[in-house]
Amino acid sequence: MIIPIYGYGEPVLRQVGAEITPDYPNLKEIIANMYDTMYNAYGVGLAAPQVGLAIRLFVIDTEPFSDSDDLSKEEQEQLKTFKRTFINAKMLKEEGEEWGFNEGCLSIPDVREDVYRNERITLEYFDEDFNKKTEVFDGLIARVIQHEYDHIEGVLFTDKISTLKKTLIKKKLQNIMEGKARPDYKMKFANKKGR
Repeated sequence: MIIPIYGYGEPVLRQVGAEITPDYPNLKEIIANMYDTMYNAYGVGLAAPQVGLAIRLFVIDTEPFSDSDDLSKEEQEQLKTFKRTFINAKMLKEEGEEWGFNEGCLSIPDVREDVYRNERITLEYFDEDFNKKTEVFDGLIARVIQHEYDHIEGVLFTDKISTLKKTLIKKKLQNIMEGKARPDYKMKFANKKGR
């Protein structure tokens, strides 16, 4: 089921997500709805706060990035098949060179900015069956994970750009809060009743 994505300015996007247990109500359904919602909005990642839940859960499917000619065949193959659910994720390490990439966010439609992130991360998390894992990720997969991980920490990608760039996008952010953004997917806006 496709559910509305919460837009910039919604308080839940600034909350640090709570850890959950395997008996969290309707967890399988929530995860399925998050994938449906992400695919409907042509996203590669979606975190629970973006659908109004202040919990430590996010889903990722990097397949849309796999057709980029800028990537090696190996990375294209990795991206094509990387689909994962992350529960109670904990960032253990961020390392390597910081590199820039033009990021966007389903909660902040029509805003894209270059964000610098470390190239490699070590993450501890539970999968959808609550198997505990510790893995190292790099490249675009690491970046997508870092972006979604920020969401469960109450951080948005716009927090990571320069003051000048923040000033330049201020009006766009205000428009999103007022419900003036017109993405082609359902959203819930801070200062406007549903749509």
